Amino acid sequence: MDKLISSLIAFLIALVPASLIPNNNSINNQTTILFTGDIMLGRSVMGEAIDKNDYLYPFRNVQGFLVDADITFANLENAVINDCPSQYKGSFSFCTTPDIARGLQESGVDVVTLANNHSYNFGADGFEETKQNLNDLGIKSVGWGNIEVVEKSGIKFGFLGFDYVTSQKNIDKDLELIKESDPKVDVLIVSPHWGNEYTSTANSFQSTVAKRMVENGADVIIGHHPHWVQNYEEVNGVPVYYSLGNFVFDQMWSEETKKGMVVKMTFDGNKVVKKEEFKTYTSKIGQPEIIIESPKE
Repeated sequence: MDKLISSLIAFLIALVPASLIPNNNSINNQTTILFTGDIMLGRSVMGEAIDKNDYLYPFRNVQGFLVDADITFANLENAVINDCPSQYKGSFSFCTTPDIARGLQESGVDVVTLANNHSYNFGADGFEETKQNLNDLGIKSVGWGNIEVVEKSGIKFGFLGFDYVTSQKNIDKDLELIKESDPKVDVLIVSPHWGNEYTSTANSFQSTVAKRMVENGADVIIGHHPHWVQNYEEVNGVPVYYSLGNFVFDQMWSEETKKGMVVKMTFDGNKVVKKEEFKTYTSKIGQPEIIIESPKE
């Protein structure tokens, strides 16, 4: 009798269209996204990697943490060009080589924003070369009037980047891009480069623009540039991290520039169901580590 019932159930299931049968993704469609602070793989960071003959040097202590997420997003503060000069010290023109940029790929970085005040350090040609080299590594880039979409578990996550350090003239155009992008994705993540360097609190420009971004469709805002971790707030329920500080950098001359934050967001469908904040610290040039704090008693 049991065999007859089993056979009957199997027969009935076979009649159901495959599209109506739930799969693992439809049952559990949670997605984790990691957001890091500023990454700069040039200057002394590149020097350390070259001296140690280790292109993964900047990520040695964090690689396992980064690759564990479904999506990892970062702000990249340097050009990626084939003929990057070995300028280890002093320069404010940042570049690295495709070989050292492989550390991004092998650490699970999926999308970077190039909307910052260093992406054009080697001109328009250097910027185009950067985009191509990143693309060759399988890394998507935003920040040049484009949206990139990463789909996980049937959910479309869109990424945008804007630079307000170099210029603040295109805000209305940027807001229009946010508005146009919103219906194309399930979750829209916006990354502005803004604020005053070496300050812990967002300025009035940042807070005003954040509100306008939310009004036009931003679901998450992740800021960069101040090199310090700045305050967090929610705008109409939208998480706004004004600055995550430095992640990979060589600013070893102060405690605050050695610190950073990595944010891990868990999405259930298109809703944020969990936010986790991890402190980072750079005790060696350009080599951050995750600070695991003891639980409070």
